[in-house]
Amino acid sequence: MAAGRAAELTEAYRVLSDETRRAEYDRTLSGAGAEPVQAPPAPAASAPPPRVVVADDPPRDSTSFREERATRDEYMRKATLNRFKHAVDAVGGGYDQAELRGFEMAFVPKSKLFGKNKNPRLLGRFLSSVDGPAVADTWTQAGKWTTDDVCVFLLGSSLASARELATAIAEQRRRSKSKVTLIPVDARDWTAHVPTDAPDIAKTLIARLKGGT
Repeated sequence: MAAGRAAELTEAYRVLSDETRRAEYDRTLSGAGAEPVQAPPAPAASAPPPRVVVADDPPRDSTSFREERATRDEYMRKATLNRFKHAVDAVGGGYDQAELRGFEMAFVPKSKLFGKNKNPRLLGRFLSSVDGPAVADTWTQAGKWTTDDVCVFLLGSSLASARELATAIAEQRRRSKSKVTLIPVDARDWTAHVPTDAPDIAKTLIARLKGGT
């Protein structure tokens, strides 16, 4: 609407500031039985045309922008984690949900009557931006949970470059003694950086996330 109003104002100024066009416009109104509209005095030749300001998106540092961004991120977080939980519930082998500080989702393999369930523990964490520092922090937090194998799905609505993520993961593997497999996942299209030695359950989960089942 603002853009349409700006176009109308611009056209009106173009007609009224030109004597020939204004006279033709007055004749048109007279022929239709209407009184000609008296135009305001034309501005001096050196004066610039009036500037029409069109409303635009709020500045990025405004309160409304921050609130809109927070609302969008929260919606994305809930939708992503809900899909992740459904994928875990659907995989074979079975998992029980647990709680772990720093992670929205935590799952432990169900105990077997005979023998130990060899599937890794699963963690899900959502961040707006997944980058090198996020990988390092998530890896550290996951390593505190257990000495058993842990597979972490680091879900985000924005991912750093594949090179940055690969470098950060390689650095954590070199420095840490924890048995952690970390998989960055782009929650926008479910593309994931899956290491070649990732457990089969992780690859199955990624396939289910992409398929929406």
